[in-house]
Amino acid sequence: TSGTLPRQNCDHRSMVVEDYDGTMDAEGHGKFIKFAILLPEKPSKARDVRILSTVLPVIEMATKVVTDPGGLLAGFRIEIDHRDTQCSSTFGALGAFDMFLKRKPDIFFGPICDYVIAPISRYGAVWGIPLITSGGLTEAFSLKQNGYSTLTRMMGNYHEFGAMMREIHLHYQWTAGSAAYLYHEWDEKLGRGFTDCSMAINSINRAIGGNQTTSDTFDEDIAKYADYLRLLRRIEKRARIVIMCASPATIREIMLAAAELNMVSSGEYVFFNIEIFGSMAATKNPPWYSRNDTDERNQKAKEAYTALLQVVAREPEDEEYQQFSNEVKMLTKEKYNYTYADDEPVSTFVTAFYDAVLLYAYALNDSIAMLGEEQALQQPINGTHLAQLMWGRSFKGITGNVTIDSNGDRISNYSLLDLNPTTGLFEVVANYYYGGGLQFVEGKTIHWAGDRLTAPPDRPTCGFDGSLCPDNSLPGYAILSLVLGLCVICMGIAFIIGYRHYKLESEINSMTWKVNPNDVLSCNPSRVHRGSLHSIVKRGSQATIYSEDLNSLPGDRQIYIHFGFYKGCKVAIKKINVHNISLNRSLMLEFKRMKDIQHDHLVRFYGACLDPHPEPFILTEYCPKGSLQDILENETIKLDWMFKISLMHDIVKGMAFLHSTDLHSHGALKSSNCVVDSRFVLKVTDFGLHQLRRNCEESDIESYAYWKKLLWTAPELLRDPHYSMSGSQKGDVYSFGIIIQEIVSRQGPFYLGTEEKSPKEIIKLVKEGPGLLGVPFRPRVDESSYEDVNNIMIKCWSEDPTERPDFGALKTIIRKINKENESGNILDNLLQRMEQYANNLEALVDERTRDYFEEKRKCEELLYQLLPKSVAAQLIMGKSVIAETYDQVTIYFSDIVGFTAISAQSTPMQVVDLLNDLYTCFDSIVENFDVYKVETIGDAYMVVSGLPVRNGNLHAREISRMALRLLAAVHKFSIRHRPNEQLRLRIGLHSGPCVAGVVGLKMPRYCLFGDTVNTASRMESNGEALKIHVSQTTKTLLDCFGTFDLTERGLVPMKGKGEMLTYWLNGERSEVAQLALPNGLKALPPVAGRPPPTPPNAGHSPPQATPIAQAPALNGGAPTGILTNGNHHTNNNNNNNNNNTICSLNNSNGASNHHRSPNNSCHTTHHVAVSIAPTAKKLNSVSYNFAKTPPASNSVTVPSVPPKVSGCLMKGKGLLSTIGGADTGASASAGNSGELELLHTSTGSGGAGGSVTQPLLTS
Repeated sequence: TSGTLPRQNCDHRSMVVEDYDGTMDAEGHGKFIKFAILLPEKPSKARDVRILSTVLPVIEMATKVVTDPGGLLAGFRIEIDHRDTQCSSTFGALGAFDMFLKRKPDIFFGPICDYVIAPISRYGAVWGIPLITSGGLTEAFSLKQNGYSTLTRMMGNYHEFGAMMREIHLHYQWTAGSAAYLYHEWDEKLGRGFTDCSMAINSINRAIGGNQTTSDTFDEDIAKYADYLRLLRRIEKRARIVIMCASPATIREIMLAAAELNMVSSGEYVFFNIEIFGSMAATKNPPWYSRNDTDERNQKAKEAYTALLQVVAREPEDEEYQQFSNEVKMLTKEKYNYTYADDEPVSTFVTAFYDAVLLYAYALNDSIAMLGEEQALQQPINGTHLAQLMWGRSFKGITGNVTIDSNGDRISNYSLLDLNPTTGLFEVVANYYYGGGLQFVEGKTIHWAGDRLTAPPDRPTCGFDGSLCPDNSLPGYAILSLVLGLCVICMGIAFIIGYRHYKLESEINSMTWKVNPNDVLSCNPSRVHRGSLHSIVKRGSQATIYSEDLNSLPGDRQIYIHFGFYKGCKVAIKKINVHNISLNRSLMLEFKRMKDIQHDHLVRFYGACLDPHPEPFILTEYCPKGSLQDILENETIKLDWMFKISLMHDIVKGMAFLHSTDLHSHGALKSSNCVVDSRFVLKVTDFGLHQLRRNCEESDIESYAYWKKLLWTAPELLRDPHYSMSGSQKGDVYSFGIIIQEIVSRQGPFYLGTEEKSPKEIIKLVKEGPGLLGVPFRPRVDESSYEDVNNIMIKCWSEDPTERPDFGALKTIIRKINKENESGNILDNLLQRMEQYANNLEALVDERTRDYFEEKRKCEELLYQLLPKSVAAQLIMGKSVIAETYDQVTIYFSDIVGFTAISAQSTPMQVVDLLNDLYTCFDSIVENFDVYKVETIGDAYMVVSGLPVRNGNLHAREISRMALRLLAAVHKFSIRHRPNEQLRLRIGLHSGPCVAGVVGLKMPRYCLFGDTVNTASRMESNGEALKIHVSQTTKTLLDCFGTFDLTERGLVPMKGKGEMLTYWLNGERSEVAQLALPNGLKALPPVAGRPPPTPPNAGHSPPQATPIAQAPALNGGAPTGILTNGNHHTNNNNNNNNNNTICSLNNSNGASNHHRSPNNSCHTTHHVAVSIAPTAKKLNSVSYNFAKTPPASNSVTVPSVPPKVSGCLMKGKGLLSTIGGADTGASASAGNSGELELLHTSTGSGGAGGSVTQPLLTS
């Protein structure tokens, strides 16, 4: 935007800028300097802004700087006067004469037009007035001896443009003379050949050395678009490097014409634009954009400018220059009525006058320093001398470093600009420094047109006329032969086409797809199964998991069709539920096309049998791994992203091939129609044969299956009530998008998260299209999943079919995603898939193995609770359990006195609860001793020690201690439904030999045989409540330990035994201080006057147990010594106030090393340490940890008791069995409920044997 200066006196327009200190020269005048500005008032060219309105503000700002205190010309007064040259050699010279005669100026700033500079510069040389200008770039002004001795040029000359272009040619190895020139050369005032472009191009041509270059000129004021097309067509045949010089609008038209001629897209041409008076405006505003043009042409212009490089004067990029430019713009607008356009930079041709003032000030200062102020300022000032001082000088100016050479010309720098295709703006990619050469900006590269990575060559390979390549043209006879050959080829092609048509018809009529039903060996008949793949595998089904057959309800379930063999190949047999099939040409052609399709990712079609008897069917490839839907629903199959993408890739490859065939589309693509073969390669099935499939479709629109099968159908097909079953290719892409969602989420088609909708509702929403928000209804997308796969999925189910990619594009996209997994080798890919499948199976096997071992452990643990471990281990290993004789064992029998009365007065559930509570407590005590619980029958409880693991003679002590603790527990035991009633337990113990073994094959039982069993039972039945009845044999063994208190009962008649001397077991001596004992037990002093009996085979008597510590009696009770039963001891004064529960006497038996803590709140284990003096035979020591310092483990000698087996009876209702005696006829019977009833009997002296049986766990 330009403005006009305020009109003053036309002959005298001046202003004064001063900083006067009042000093006077010798003639009475102050230090006074007069500047004369000679510039046009209006621009002479469209791009030239060097006018009075733009230059005067710059000079005014410079004069203020140099005259400020501390400035170069501090104390001087400067007068500025200007004239309008009108860029005319006549009016410009007259203005100079006027100023010289009236004002006597000290320096001229300007003019800028070459034909005004020439005369005024000559006059200045005569007048002795220096002249500084930013114009005069013509090389003629370089000859200062031709009347230009006071001329100084602040912007160099055209020769520097040529030097820069020469450097560019050398850098890219372009030969001299390879460039073509296209420039504006007509000036309305000066005529042809006198424009700035003409002189600049001539200088460039001379610098490059092009004697054979092509130059095409035009007048941009009258040239049309067609003229530029014509000029460019001429250049096409002669050059590849085009150097242009014209206005920005003309350059834009030329580049659009070049783009139309494919000179841009080919990448073979490069264009240079010489911006003589331009600036770096192209880096801020796109020069290709025109507000008066259409968007389409602007876009074409942007693409065309990718082949254009611009050469402009280098402009400072620092903040100081930007701030200075803003100040210039503000002053220009406020004072000189000129407004710069938005983002229009201040040209360096304008700011060069600021540096001109600085240059003059430096020279004047030097002159004063050399000649003295009086001589230097003597009027008129010697301008020739000042001009010489200006030359050969360097200083820091507003436009950067200013260097004036010895010829009075500034050394200028230039920049090479290239278009950034992304931003659409030009960027500096290289700078040219005179003397320093071409320097490229680090990190910047030139964007060559046509996506080239390197600069194009300056000429074609064979030259512009093809002379650089050998002549391969054919002679006339060769051309004739070629024509005849082409005719023969055309005839051959016609023959081939006819033959192919004939062959096609023959193949259609031959019906190679037709299958003879006798050639098909059918296996099991077809069965329809419902359920998952996993459930079918569990049932051991031999059925093939396959996609929907032609008569199925699509989407309802997977159909497991039977398979068969056809010509040695295993095939899937799919029946066709169609009657009266019309075998026309179109159907036969479709069968032939199906037969011809063979691809790694499409199920192969073997043929069809259309005979109505027995039933029409088709044969397809057998795929045993099931459908993709089955795999996705089977949670045991782990699919990582590599495997998922591989499955997608298989579908895409198969569909891409299918779309390229004559079938064109699938029409029913879904996850159930994607099956997996034995190599774990996914294949697409159920394509083609739409004529047969149409008659098999479900017509019940209210059924769930009808709507579910539509979940994969594209919305545009859903809206068309008459759409073809073959569908469309874009519809198949939509279906593939839904399949991707199934693979990614493994939640079935159209997974909506927490939102639940029926298939019918979903189809309705899909058909409605985008709602108010413009978003169509689609499945839920997990944003955290694979981003690239999500993008593909969203594109595939786009509402607009044209926006969906085809399978060819999808194949390329997924190949890039899956490039790490697709090595290109079929065998490698197959092995990779099989390896992953094997890894998945290994993980599944490991999981099942862990489950198996866990269940095995549980079963063994249960078995060990039912049977002795040694016996159970033999059974687990499959060995038979051989009966074994044990020389010495001790058997415990107990019974609840009055249990029959209690049962009669209680409900069955109360009886069960009573026995469960009692035996739970008993079991928690028993497991702390080296004993084996044989069984419980009703209220009877039987325990043995010494088998199946022998423990020497410790069995008597283990059973006795256990009996004492059971008896103590009974005192504390409370019956739930009768809490005030005391439970009374009767216990009997007996020691002796025994035989143990497994009896029976079905439900075998671990049984004990021998008279010892019978005698132990008699000891219990002849005992008393809350007492422990002990036989003589057991008492003898207990005396060996010397810690048990036994009282002789006397002779007791035993049924079948006669009279037997028996004893009461009262307790066991404690070896530590008085302990808090449960109710019913108390501590007694060591037994006196009744030493243990001497064993028959011992040479000395066993010593008495030596207590570790002794304490006084507690509250008048018995002193430390024996744990007794207070119910039958003479000192029945138990004042024990401890809160121990009924199980507080449990101990950890040292012989068995059992350290268990029963899961019962009443179980608190106390440990007692007993020290036994050494004897002849060493046995396991028994360690109880009541003592702070347990004594050393010692041995005792126990006499062996000879075996005595006369008859074995057990308490019950009859004789169970006999060993070596007569059977009295009694027997054991078992009811249907599995309860064993023991029959009671008596035997004679013959010694009937009794046995107790233990059930075994059978597998």
